[in-house]
Amino acid sequence: MEAWRCVRRGYGRCVVGRGRYPMLPHHQKSLGRDWTTPWENLQKCCWNRHISSCMRWPGHYSRAPYPYFSSRHFSLNWRPPCLFESRTQFQYWNWRPDNLSQTSLIHLSSYIMNSEGDEPSSKRRKHQGTITRHWEYICNHNKEKTKILGDKNVDPICEDSENKFDFSVMSYNILSQDLLEDNSHLYRHCRRPVLHWSFRFPNILKEIKHFDADVLCLQEVQEDHYGAEIRPSLESLGYHCEYKMRTGRKPDGCAICFKHSKFSLLSVNPVEFYRPDVPLLDRDNVGLVLLLQPKIPSAASPAICVANTHLLYNPRRGDIKLTQLAMLLAEISSVAHQKDGSFCPIVMCGDFNSVPGSPLYSFIKEGKLNYEGLPIGKVSGQEQSSRGQRILSIPIWPPNLGISQNCVYEVQQVPKVEKTDSDLTQTELDKTGVLVTAEKVSSNLQHHFSLSSVYSHYFPDTGIPEVTTCHSRSAITVDYIFYSAEKEDVSGQPGAEVPLVGGLKLLARLSLLTEQDLWTVNGLPNENNSSDHLPLLAKFRLEL
Repeated sequence: MEAWRCVRRGYGRCVVGRGRYPMLPHHQKSLGRDWTTPWENLQKCCWNRHISSCMRWPGHYSRAPYPYFSSRHFSLNWRPPCLFESRTQFQYWNWRPDNLSQTSLIHLSSYIMNSEGDEPSSKRRKHQGTITRHWEYICNHNKEKTKILGDKNVDPICEDSENKFDFSVMSYNILSQDLLEDNSHLYRHCRRPVLHWSFRFPNILKEIKHFDADVLCLQEVQEDHYGAEIRPSLESLGYHCEYKMRTGRKPDGCAICFKHSKFSLLSVNPVEFYRPDVPLLDRDNVGLVLLLQPKIPSAASPAICVANTHLLYNPRRGDIKLTQLAMLLAEISSVAHQKDGSFCPIVMCGDFNSVPGSPLYSFIKEGKLNYEGLPIGKVSGQEQSSRGQRILSIPIWPPNLGISQNCVYEVQQVPKVEKTDSDLTQTELDKTGVLVTAEKVSSNLQHHFSLSSVYSHYFPDTGIPEVTTCHSRSAITVDYIFYSAEKEDVSGQPGAEVPLVGGLKLLARLSLLTEQDLWTVNGLPNENNSSDHLPLLAKFRLEL
């Protein structure tokens, strides 16, 4: 079996990145710049050391719930060896670390790099190079007929007609400069000059100009930079900008910008997830929901609801994440609701700090979630160990939040009182004016929208995960563009009882990359890509 490489000079890093300790015995043989060691020697040196955070399995993305093992290294039913005193410290799924041969070799690659000489060969700094991304055009939206055409110079015709409205949407976490500096340990792989705002902003603006999206949903937009540079620059490009800063003393927020030539603004609806009267909601995340009217002189069209958010990061607070999502969905339901009882088309973008396949992600796509017995750290899929985690309470949020289990705002309803021969007392009348929530609260969450994800999250040929963010400690998908899809038959769908007016058809999407692709240009940020997230971009069609 191909030997796995160990960190040069036999040194590792402790989990918090402070201090060094010798990890390998001095007598190990050198293979060029790197080292190898048998399992038994590594166990002797690392028995009581927590080194999982500096382990990089081939193709694995730390903190992801879907570790990928290349078939050229070993079969998928092989399991990682025992490196820790307690098996519960090994956080990747439910694998039992006891079946690999004790004479096998381990690959350890330190993700913390202080100098050119200390970098492992797999992540040696690359000072040049660009990321190649292409458009994937989708002809038929039906699941059975979806076809990716690849990179074409000319857009394929997809059921073209006169009564249509095409538009593009970008979702981009641009990395707040204050947050970058507060979390500098995540960017030790970067050359210092590329981290300066004076270097990063021109690159970010260049990307926005190049892709020329009709709608921009930006996260981590720092307030001072927004007022001084971002908003004036985007307005000069023909965008109208709306911004919602995070509450408390947080320096950044979310922005939605749209082109004057494509849309007119109907309403602006900010959402604050901090509620002083709800102890659960003590975090300063926000959302922003706009109602936009397409500018189509020759035909009437429904409005389009565009939402943008950045949910809480903390992997162990899935209860807060689900409640924040429910609050956003309730606002979308209120804004997108039409007079005839239907919903206008919806595009929901953002950094959801949740991975594909997680309960939170599944709830968005499937419209339902039974959270009974679900540990709070499992909600977003970022934490795989359930040790010490409490179970989600039923209900998750208190009644005074005013949001039902269907993720809509509750309305006070006064039951009709039939007149009788005897008059009702005032006390009896008061008792009739209660909020109608008498039904038993279940552990089932629902929402009324039929939402699809623009991206599939895995490369079809290899099964390797797509990546939307990549820094020194993590390379996973947390950014999404969801949309209310045009469906031929919505019967049986969770939101089937609430019809959509003119669902959206996905025409194309800008391809994503693997972690390996990104490390060929020294990860993110780099000389050409100035955020630790990739921009997501999709083209939609609204049939009129």
